[in-house]
Amino acid sequence: MSRINLGVTGDYHVHLREGKMMELVTPTIREGGVSIAYIMPNLTPPVTTIEKVVDYKKQLQALSPKTTFLMTFYLSRDLTPELVDKAAKLGAIDGIKCYPAGVTTNSQAGVDPNDFSDFYPIFEAMERNDLVLNLHGEKPSTHNDHDHAHLDDTNVDEAIHVMNAESKFLPALEKLHKDFPNLRIVLEHCTTKAAIDMVEKINAERKPEDPIKVAATITAHHLYITIDDVAGNPINFCKPIAKLPLDRQALIKASTSGKPYFFFGSDSAPHILSNKVRNEGVCAGVYTQNNAIAYIAEIFDKYNKLDNLKKFVSDNGIGFYAIPKEKIVNHDELILVKGENIIPTLIGEGECVVQPFKPGQKLSWTVEWESK
Repeated sequence: MSRINLGVTGDYHVHLREGKMMELVTPTIREGGVSIAYIMPNLTPPVTTIEKVVDYKKQLQALSPKTTFLMTFYLSRDLTPELVDKAAKLGAIDGIKCYPAGVTTNSQAGVDPNDFSDFYPIFEAMERNDLVLNLHGEKPSTHNDHDHAHLDDTNVDEAIHVMNAESKFLPALEKLHKDFPNLRIVLEHCTTKAAIDMVEKINAERKPEDPIKVAATITAHHLYITIDDVAGNPINFCKPIAKLPLDRQALIKASTSGKPYFFFGSDSAPHILSNKVRNEGVCAGVYTQNNAIAYIAEIFDKYNKLDNLKKFVSDNGIGFYAIPKEKIVNHDELILVKGENIIPTLIGEGECVVQPFKPGQKLSWTVEWESK
């Protein structure tokens, strides 16, 4: 097959920032082959008001008028059940993003993942309004805790670090689903076999005729890299960090499976290049937006799973989010085309320069839009 119609595609985890960076990367959503973009709210300050979310969407729509933007609130103590009810009634948001405090970029205003009980009134409001809870599924690291006095302290075995932060979070996902069985939940950017297994387990317990309530997104870059590819390469550093070969294998198997509870969320997270390669405090985030679908197609092609690509980048996400046709602002369909595609070394100019994932390397697929 040299041309594959993927329909109306979606990316259910997109970072677009603000200001010059927003102006640079927002048009690359469509360039990369994505029609529906689910927007993250971790701006500075975070998106926690109706006025902010409406204004932000207006700015994005002006930059990319053919893109459908689905907007979110940032889960924090600034939210109230009444605000959630009002935002849902107005159609201002489709979900709320939960960041554990301190785990990634602009997550300082996030929550304590050890105890979600203070936010149960918010989750109740989300459940009755059929909004989606998007979970950054990590617990904050504790490995720098030097309070222990003995070198043989067994508590060190329980320390949370970047390699187990996701797996340590999974019981919280299971409890949230148990406490709010009608709340739609997405475990974002899975990086471990344990996360895939948990989503599989929850769905195996669901009756086949019942709607899916727990799903997972998988990024493009986590299908390519492991922890070895991050060591010494700040461009590949992201949170959650890439894990082991066994974990990557599980991600590839899940994404290519066609199962309706796995779909694409790029977590494309642009940072100014100088902030990615500085000596200290390298920013977490991999930018893939300008070739989002081509990166994914490369993996599906390699494993002879192109027949399931449309499910992963189109059907499954639209189905889980229950997006009506009238909400999609443009119904052009994406055509995946076999052909050489060289990833640019940099995009942008001046101080606002971003390095894409796998700069200068070749992909075997390009994209074009077919008007409908």
